[in-house]
Amino acid sequence: MITLPAPDGSLRDHEPGDPVAWTKPAAPFTSRVAFAAAHVVADPLGDNGPGAPAVVDWDSTLAFRRHLWSYGFGVAEAMDTAQRGMGLDWATTRELIRRSAAEAKVLGVRIAAGAGTDHADATTLDQVVRAYTEQLDVVQASGAQAIVMASRHLARLAAGPADYRRVYDRILPLADTPVVLHWLGPVFDPALEGYWGSADVGEATTAFLDLVHHHADRIDGVKVSLLDADHEKALRARLPEGVRLYTGDDFHYPELIKGDGVHRSDALLGVFAAIAPAASRALQALDDGDEAAYDAAFAPTLPLARHVFGPPTYYYKTGIAFLAWLSGLQPGFSMVGGLQSARSLPHLVETYLLADRAGLFPDPELAAYRLSALLDVHGVVR
Repeated sequence: MITLPAPDGSLRDHEPGDPVAWTKPAAPFTSRVAFAAAHVVADPLGDNGPGAPAVVDWDSTLAFRRHLWSYGFGVAEAMDTAQRGMGLDWATTRELIRRSAAEAKVLGVRIAAGAGTDHADATTLDQVVRAYTEQLDVVQASGAQAIVMASRHLARLAAGPADYRRVYDRILPLADTPVVLHWLGPVFDPALEGYWGSADVGEATTAFLDLVHHHADRIDGVKVSLLDADHEKALRARLPEGVRLYTGDDFHYPELIKGDGVHRSDALLGVFAAIAPAASRALQALDDGDEAAYDAAFAPTLPLARHVFGPPTYYYKTGIAFLAWLSGLQPGFSMVGGLQSARSLPHLVETYLLADRAGLFPDPELAAYRLSALLDVHGVVR
């Protein structure tokens, strides 16, 4: 039993649920390609304050990736979930990619990693190209598949769709193998407003699709993170044959992955880092053709996902790290850049309750104990 603060300020007792016996797949999923975007674990003894270079707990960070791989997922490395542009500097990112890709090679599992421009002080489009090229070289040298991330520099410098084409027309041919092309919306990063050359989503989509069709042989898939299910459904129907739609929609992933009988989405999701056991069961069920079991596995996770990714959405990483800590997957609740402070205590308490209802804690007693310690730190008198 744990006593928790309620939204009205009162205190209420909560009995943690029983642990669920989640099953791990014997092989990768067959009906969908599924990546989980992983976070990084901060070294609690490091000076991980805002603006400081990241100090990472490498053992716990790599152990978390092994946890995701064990449930059948590929790992999407060095993405926004890993706090790119929000605390994770390029030197640490480069080391993260190297270490994770080496681990994936030993285990024979799938990994993709983000290549962007966040290390550079680019003031021209040529400099943006050079920055992308430098990071693409690092990703490819590691052996990971490249995810070409959206660039804040390009969003600031581009005058319109033609400037995006000038950059991507030079970057995509440099890839050794087909890449994942990433469209991250402003709800995740306000600096990316108007990406692809227009604040009008329809116009931006036209420019995006023109690029994808032109370079279809260089693109494995597109990751779209706009939190707009109708837009994603319309977009995936217009993709070239053989180009996947990797949903990045943490609000509507069950219906998008299931599909409509004609089109369906694969997945590259930050929320999978938080719900890996349940998501794995759902995808195993889909492989078996059991849609009822698929729905049953995903249904309890959706309220949790919509809460963790609630506004301001770009602070969702705090919820991911918090749940990893409660689950015993990392030793402490600390984040690079001090981002553990980005969500309020009431938000975190609700995160705990929703995860508990979904049966996601392997040791409910440990989760309750750790949350109780956090309440004590915050001065909640029970």
